[in-house]
Amino acid sequence: QVHLAESGGGLVQTGGSLRLSCTASGRMSSSYRVGWFRQAPGWERQFVVSIDWNGRSTDYSDSALGRFTISKDNDKNTVFLQMNFLKPEDTAIYYCAAGVGPVVVSTWDYWGQGTRVTVSS
Repeated sequence: QVHLAESGGGLVQTGGSLRLSCTASGRMSSSYRVGWFRQAPGWERQFVVSIDWNGRSTDYSDSALGRFTISKDNDKNTVFLQMNFLKPEDTAIYYCAAGVGPVVVSTWDYWGQGTRVTVSS
């Protein structure tokens, strides 16, 4: 069993930055990736970015490329999502997930409770 705990959401103005954290505990498979997804009201949950458990391989969605950066602190089993140049359309609940991925929601086995990000215009 894997437990994921997100933190770091909040309210920010357009152009601002936020850093989300996801701390994993439990028995994490070395084949797993840790990913960030987001879900806005009325929309399906969508893939944002992921990183392999070793912290070496990353995968970015088009919406994240150039503005978001994923990283991992291997000592603390924590994955960070640095979000810069935020836009109102980035407003959503952001979820941390663990699984083999790479993108489809059903391929991710474990999910955090989510953290809300609101970008004001």
